[in-house]
Amino acid sequence: MNGLLRSGGAAELATIPLGTGMDFVRTHEIPTSFDDAVRVAVGGNSRAIDVGRVRYREWSGAEAERYFANVGSVGMSAAVAQRANGMSKALGGKATFFYALVRVFLEWQNTEVSVELAGVDGGAAIRRNGRMHDVIVANGQWHGGGMWLAPEARPDDGAFDVVLIGDITKRDFVTTAPKIYKGTYLAHPKVELLRSGAVAVDADGRLPIELDGEQVGTTPARFENVPGALRVRVPR
Repeated sequence: MNGLLRSGGAAELATIPLGTGMDFVRTHEIPTSFDDAVRVAVGGNSRAIDVGRVRYREWSGAEAERYFANVGSVGMSAAVAQRANGMSKALGGKATFFYALVRVFLEWQNTEVSVELAGVDGGAAIRRNGRMHDVIVANGQWHGGGMWLAPEARPDDGAFDVVLIGDITKRDFVTTAPKIYKGTYLAHPKVELLRSGAVAVDADGRLPIELDGEQVGTTPARFENVPGALRVRVPR
């Protein structure tokens, strides 16, 4: 998502689901069948939602900026998106993303990451440093073909749900992976849920960044919430 979006903007979006994961429409309860989606596009309600603005580095090293509407992430999730996008989708989005998740996890090395979150409602900034697996910046609830990564996220509250996945092991993955689809993985002691309207992420090396299912570049990155910047047609 490119271009200029502002808080309280008038841009309006109607969605016909054609992607692999269908996660944006799942969050907004937009039907996946073509005919039903068209009916929502023509006669649905218009809902104001936030978007995320991200400043990051392209692979060339140049600075860049993009927007996302659902979920952005730094770390292994970006590598999973890249692998899933290069695979056959014959088994559907959920199976494709889970297979990619398993394959990438077996190869992935957690690394030292620093995260700084702006305080909410005038509160103090929050800083986290340590070996991490993923930093998930969620505007919507669903990601990766039905993974319920941020069950409490609201796309219209002016803040992100930020999930920090720490230095998890292969044993952690085996015992916790099924819980990703139920949203109950957040109870794991190496997972932390925070909220903020602005998040800065950096790492010792250049970690990949993914926005709405597309790998776009690397760290360092800064995510900012733009409240009410987009209107979406949703079911009445």
